Amino acid sequence: MSTKTDKLEFISESLDQRKAEHRFRELVRIDPELQAAEVNKGGRRMLNFCSNDYLGLATHPEVISKSREYLEKFGAGSTSSRLVSGNFSIHEELEADLAKTFGTEAAILFNTGFQANATILSTLADRNSFILADRNVHNSLLQGAVLSRADLQRYHHNDYNHLEELLKKAQQESYNRILIVSETVFSMDGDRTDVEHLIFLAKKYDALLFSDDAHALGVLGEKGLGLNYGKVGIDISLGTFGKAFGSFGAFVACSKQMKDYLINFCAGFIYTTALPPTVIGALSASLKLIPSMDKERTHILNLTQYFKNEIEELGFETGSSNSQIIPVIVEGEEQTIALSGELERDGILATAIRPPTVSSGSSRIRITITAKHKKDQIDQLVRAFRKGKS
Repeated sequence: MSTKTDKLEFISESLDQRKAEHRFRELVRIDPELQAAEVNKGGRRMLNFCSNDYLGLATHPEVISKSREYLEKFGAGSTSSRLVSGNFSIHEELEADLAKTFGTEAAILFNTGFQANATILSTLADRNSFILADRNVHNSLLQGAVLSRADLQRYHHNDYNHLEELLKKAQQESYNRILIVSETVFSMDGDRTDVEHLIFLAKKYDALLFSDDAHALGVLGEKGLGLNYGKVGIDISLGTFGKAFGSFGAFVACSKQMKDYLINFCAGFIYTTALPPTVIGALSASLKLIPSMDKERTHILNLTQYFKNEIEELGFETGSSNSQIIPVIVEGEEQTIALSGELERDGILATAIRPPTVSSGSSRIRITITAKHKKDQIDQLVRAFRKGKS
């Protein structure tokens, strides 16, 4: 005879375990200060060093104005999926502008980067496919691989010899297709992949290439159009709008045939309400602004190099970062939380990143530099780290 237990006991046990491991997460309420790299937390103004709004477009007057204009013209919501009655002229116009800007045959909108990654991969691959993903790809890509039921192997991070070794072995199997999956700039480490090398290997072994350009867009590449820009041989070039675009959503730059395939088979596109007009308006404005923001990009990269030099002189490790994302690696979860708390007491918002987001022993404070930051604020950040270390 079984003993009746609390049906929610597994929840309390799991949460208790997270707390014991110093991995418990909580939502923290903040409000942005629109004209500065600051937020208001509990009535206190703090410098924000964990935002992905790299170019400050979330609060740009032209972006806000265009969003308001589309609200008044087209309403607050698109009211349906795009295959029913939610396919407005503004959705198609933005896709055409994206394709023209990024030099591809077509582009297709998605509602979030997570949704796109999770559902596109599970559309392109099935139980007879093989997915090779970089060890450090975003969780959304891993979710998509798992949902596809394909064989999944994670090659060593940015190790192209290991990737080719696995591709060679895969040629001996009867897979219906092989996919290589990577990011151009890795979200937790700030380092880059060699996109050209991935294209070479994809062509050599007749594999589909899925390259997520989320954190490069707006900051890196010609005119800030990312590290996929201008490269032939990428089957899925994924971009997100919730970072440098300053808004919300995602898109794929691809061939017309690939777009048609996703429209017909991708559940993440078919069964969701289309992006609202306010978002489309904001994105339209951001797309026009980004190519002209070289001054802001130079500012970001100069501040980034300055911070890396200063923080490394203090003895902190920043890994292989060569982007606006700088991980200050602390290792232990408890120490990382304590350092984040010390920074907060000094007026710095810089979140502790812990497992399972990163691997055990690599907890870090993830710093992001944006166009809104100033040199004296970087100096304030460095002083706070110096104090936190002592």
